[in-house]
Amino acid sequence: MNLPDVRPAVRALSDETIAVRRDLHRHAELSTEEHRTQKVILDHLLAIGADDARACADTGATALVRGELPGPNLLWRADIDALPLQEETGLPFACDGAKAMHACGHDGHVAIALAMASALQRSRASLAGSVRFAFQPAEEHVGGARRMIDEGVMSSPVVDRVFGFHIWAPARVGQAVVTAGPVFAASTHFRIIIRGQGGHASAPHTAVDPIVVAAHAVVALQTVVSRAVNPEETAVLTIGRIQGGVRGNIIPNEVMMSGTIRTFERDVEQRVVERATQVLAGVTAAWGATFQFDTSTLPAVVNDPACAALAAGAAAAFLGAENVVEGRTTGGDDMAYFLERAPGAYIMLGGWNPERGAAWPHHHPKFDFDERCLDLGVELGLRIIEAAAGRALA
Repeated sequence: MNLPDVRPAVRALSDETIAVRRDLHRHAELSTEEHRTQKVILDHLLAIGADDARACADTGATALVRGELPGPNLLWRADIDALPLQEETGLPFACDGAKAMHACGHDGHVAIALAMASALQRSRASLAGSVRFAFQPAEEHVGGARRMIDEGVMSSPVVDRVFGFHIWAPARVGQAVVTAGPVFAASTHFRIIIRGQGGHASAPHTAVDPIVVAAHAVVALQTVVSRAVNPEETAVLTIGRIQGGVRGNIIPNEVMMSGTIRTFERDVEQRVVERATQVLAGVTAAWGATFQFDTSTLPAVVNDPACAALAAGAAAAFLGAENVVEGRTTGGDDMAYFLERAPGAYIMLGGWNPERGAAWPHHHPKFDFDERCLDLGVELGLRIIEAAAGRALA
C-alpha cells in the first residue's frame, strides 16, 4: 500500500508521535480520571513553549500557538479518554492492570494533536492567526466538551473555526472521510421505568407484573422506527439494559430499561421520542401500569459545508481525490458542542489495515489502527490549518 510522503518537519516528529501514542495506550485512563494523560499533554505543551498551557475541565488541557502574522483564530480538538474494556490486542504496549483501553483511537488523536502543536510552534513566524488546542476529557462519558467551552477555550481568543480528527476503523489507512452536514448522529439516551404492583410469584392475578409489561413495551417500541419514520430518513432505537426483580419468586414493583435513540435531524428525533411516549402510554395503560420516560440528547455533529469543502480539498491534494470519500455514522460525539459554537469540520481519518492487525471495530477489545495514519494525520492537519489560514507554513 503506497502512502504519500509527509513534509520533513512531520517526519522528524514521527518517532516521538508513535512513542506518545504507545505511552498513552499503555496507560489508558477512563473519563474524568485522565490525570496522567493530562500531565503528559501539559508537559509536552510547556516544553515546546506554547502559550496559555493549562489544565481545563479538571482532567483536560489546552494551549495556544500564536502565529506572528494576522489571521483567523482556529481551534483543534482532540479527545483523550479511554473505555472501560479489558484489552485483548496482545500488543507489546497493551494497557495492563486496570480495566481500561484506548479502543476508539483517542490515544492517536492526542499524539497527532501534540505533533501538530510542535510543528506549528516551530513555524510561528509564518503562521497566520492562532491555533487553540483543546485536549478534551470525558468524551466517552459525555460532559467534557461543554465544560471546556464553559471554561473559555473558545473565547480567548474568540474562535473562528473548529477542526478535529477521528481515527476511523471503517476507512483504510490513507483515506479520509469528509462530509458536509451531519456526520455523527444525535444521541438521545433514555431511561424508562415501568411501575406495576408487586406480589408473590404464585399469585400473579393479585399483582401488576412490570416484567410482563416491560416485555410488551420492548417489542412495541421496535415498531417506532419501522412505522413512524420515513424509510428515507435515519433513526435507530435500541434498548441495551433491562433491570428488575431480586428473586425468582417475587413479582417486583418496577422494571428499569435504558437505551439510545440515534437520528441526524432534530425533527426525526422529536418524532421518535413522541411516538415512543405514545407507545409506552398505550402498553402500560393496557396492563394497569404506569411509566416514567426520561431523555437526554447529545446533538448531532454537523459539519459546516464551507469548512468541509476546505478540509476535503486539503485531503484530496495530499491523499488523492480517490481517497477522499463521504460517509456518516449513527455513533455520537460531543464534538457537536464545539461545532454549535463555531463553524468547522470533523474529519474521519482512515486507520484500517487487516494486514497489520487493524481489522476490528471501535469499542472492541481487539481494536487497533495502522500507526502510519499518525504521520498522515499530522500532515493533513497542518494542511487544513494552512488552508484555513490562507497561507502555507515555511
